[in-house]
Amino acid sequence: MDVPHMLVIPYPAQGHVKPLMELSHCLVEHGFKVTFLNTEFNHRRVVSAMSSGLMSRVVKFVWQRFLTGHLEEFIRNVNDSDDIKFRCVIADWTMGWAFKVAAKMGIPRAAFWPGSGALMASVLNVNKLMADQIIDANGVPYINQVIQLSPTMPLLNTDDLVWMCMGDPSVQQSIFDLILKNNSTMELIDYFMCNSSYELEQPVFELFPHVRPIGPILSSSSRGNFWAEDSTCLSWLDQQMDQSVVYVAFGSFTVFNKQHFEELALGLELSGKPFLWVVRPDLMSGEAVEYPVGFIERVASRGRMVSWAPQKDVLAHPSIACFLTHCGWNSTLEGLSMGVPFLCWPYFADQFLNRTYICDVWKVGLKLKRDKSGVILRDEIKTKVDVLFQDEEIKSNSKKLKEWATRSVSHGGASLKNLEDFMQKIK
Repeated sequence: MDVPHMLVIPYPAQGHVKPLMELSHCLVEHGFKVTFLNTEFNHRRVVSAMSSGLMSRVVKFVWQRFLTGHLEEFIRNVNDSDDIKFRCVIADWTMGWAFKVAAKMGIPRAAFWPGSGALMASVLNVNKLMADQIIDANGVPYINQVIQLSPTMPLLNTDDLVWMCMGDPSVQQSIFDLILKNNSTMELIDYFMCNSSYELEQPVFELFPHVRPIGPILSSSSRGNFWAEDSTCLSWLDQQMDQSVVYVAFGSFTVFNKQHFEELALGLELSGKPFLWVVRPDLMSGEAVEYPVGFIERVASRGRMVSWAPQKDVLAHPSIACFLTHCGWNSTLEGLSMGVPFLCWPYFADQFLNRTYICDVWKVGLKLKRDKSGVILRDEIKTKVDVLFQDEEIKSNSKKLKEWATRSVSHGGASLKNLEDFMQKIK
């Protein structure tokens, strides 16, 4: 039987690599051969973070390293040397140049959107936003206002447009220019898949019916991680009471200054709750992680800090009561799928939009509010932890969203059917 060969190209950041890695494994399990094209730097990080047992199951993948300008040569070399030629290129939407190369070579193209459908809708609508004079030709809002991309979609503050939440004006301009450039390649795409579901974002997919949700795509193991997981924290969770622990994790990009880090630490201490806190070695901006004086000793009986955690397993643990998060989309989907309420502390990019979903649309979490100087204070953390622990409506909504999130990828679910339809078309 002819084995369909897929070339998968992620954007080189963990939040983009992980869902495409998981999708790649799913394709392999359904009889596909997958070449996962990664940067050399990320390739080393992903492999070093994997256990040897996991690596033995990844040998189905052909790992390669590439330079952007050499993709056409790479595809040609593989097709000339491999009996199983590439049948489709699946690339992160941000890698628009890859669709041009694949189209030139006559290979079908599939775009993968790793974030929310609402984020996708705002990005694909930039030309309309300019035509409606909501933003100028550089993507800058004329005024700060609340908009709706369609009558049934969530309200969106123009300050939360993704390119407006990406550093200084020069970075924002670069991101906006990339969006315009990538949007120009949309006509080259044969299939468009999104890591979401009809249940979670029905209005988005009514607005863009050609985009097929295939999510939530959740990592079933440590594959795709840039850091090695400390699984000993699961044994520590086993010792805690059900629904008692605050899980704290801010993804792979968030960076704290000294004041923000200290307020978070002291807020966790002040809460009086057991907590599991993921503290990456590079979490502090430009300096080594340094806890407040005496903090480690004072929280030793109820606090656990690790450099990286098996997040899906942590969130599924019965001891977890809530998730203090940066609101990255992968973390949001994992929290939703495990029925865990959120405390929201977004950092950049789409995380502010995801917070809107969590707090205002789905009503499964609370916002942590900054003071006049832009700092989330320890008392705010304690107060919101106390409120969330007692909020039965949020807990009930979280259980409902768990059902929504899991239904779509279960047997007969719409997301699973969309993925099966895609695989059938490629085969």
